[in-house]
Amino acid sequence: MNDAMTALDGVALLAGFGVGLAVSALFFAGLAWGMHKALGSARPGPILLASFLLRVALLLGVGFALARWLQPLSCWIGYMAAFFAARAVAVRRARTPRPSATEGR
Repeated sequence: MNDAMTALDGVALLAGFGVGLAVSALFFAGLAWGMHKALGSARPGPILLASFLLRVALLLGVGFALARWLQPLSCWIGYMAAFFAARAVAVRRARTPRPSATEGR
């Protein structure tokens, strides 16, 4: 097997991670926005579906474009690592209790 095909490219790995962090932040911000809008809507289904389709299209579109530009394996490893890192932060933030507006009165 050719070593050039299995070797990880550091530049592609870091580029995938950096771009992945930015896109993942948009993904989870879009999720929060979509949930906020859906919870205040009489018909949340179309809002959630549109939010999901837009977020997935962004995430996969940027990921595939980046993989075409750089070494695909390294790029995808960095991109996926960034997504899971951003997910961990988003879950931690979602589980953190926020003070309500009526507390402290």
